[in-house]
Amino acid sequence: MAQTITIYTDGGSRGNPGPAAGAFVLLDENGKQFCAQAKFLSIATNNIAEYTALVCALEKAKSINAENLKIFSDSELMVKQINGDYKVKNDNLRELFRQCLDILAEFQSWQISYIPRAKNKLADKLVNRAIDAAGDIEQKNDSSGQSPPQPGKTKHLRLGILISGSGRTMINFQEQIKQKQLDAEIAIVISSRSETVGVEKARAAGLPLEIIRKKDFPDLDTFSRQIRKTLLKAKVDLVLQAGWLCLWKIPAEFENRVMNIHPALLPSFGGQGMWGHHVHEAVLKAGCKVSGCTVHFCTNEYDKGPIVLQRCCPVKEDDTPDTLAARVFQQECIAYPEAIKLFSQGKIRIKENRVFIK
Repeated sequence: MAQTITIYTDGGSRGNPGPAAGAFVLLDENGKQFCAQAKFLSIATNNIAEYTALVCALEKAKSINAENLKIFSDSELMVKQINGDYKVKNDNLRELFRQCLDILAEFQSWQISYIPRAKNKLADKLVNRAIDAAGDIEQKNDSSGQSPPQPGKTKHLRLGILISGSGRTMINFQEQIKQKQLDAEIAIVISSRSETVGVEKARAAGLPLEIIRKKDFPDLDTFSRQIRKTLLKAKVDLVLQAGWLCLWKIPAEFENRVMNIHPALLPSFGGQGMWGHHVHEAVLKAGCKVSGCTVHFCTNEYDKGPIVLQRCCPVKEDDTPDTLAARVFQQECIAYPEAIKLFSQGKIRIKENRVFIK
């Protein structure tokens, strides 16, 4: 580990006092992030959260035998107090203040400086994530909140499955996992409906399940925040929409980490209202000779995200929506797991809304 490291810290409270968290980010001598963590505090003030973040950061730096520290915080008060420019008057802060000075004394050199919040975005984001999740957060190497898969190496994935209907794609994933075709586990299943076959299947399979119905929330933002909170609490690496019929706002932490499968060859036959039999009916009406499925990353627009892969199947002259749907689903059972494997192996690169496979 580098002898000199840079630390960014932040703390915050919703209510002051209220639910709070302290967070820190560590960079090596080359400016590369190698560790970022947030500690959730059930009830605390902003100042206690700021000091908690600094204590945790210093303890981490000590554990990796760092010798010299450059510390940045957007708490002007704490920076002045640590530098001896301002006296600690709050009794609740004195113990944390002394603890910081004791740990700092163990390093060869250190300096702490104030920076505006605009230059401390990652630590600030970690604070909010921890408060939303009501739990500690740990990430490495990547600002998305999860360690990215490295090319050529398969990462064990924690999957979040979003369903609204039969759950057959979810069960296909579970079977692939049991057969060791997918190095993954289903960390959480979220259903937008409380009474569906998919909910029954999830319970029968013993999968962790949450019901999050759009109609139970006053608006799209609060509905989306609840989904985000549930996914973060489950420490999900990749979200898979599997017959999910609700638009939700994908948060920054899950950008390019939410996949969907569409039962047609996008960009044709996509958009709002184009799901299930509606798609197959449209394909038949258009007289298409081939159809298939498309795995793509989700954005905040229907069926507009970068396409990961597609698989085709013929459209027969005597096809009905049901017979075509069955043939397309056969391809879905191959395509979706294949896309997940590409993600787990770090082989997906996205540039200008296009996916390139390494």
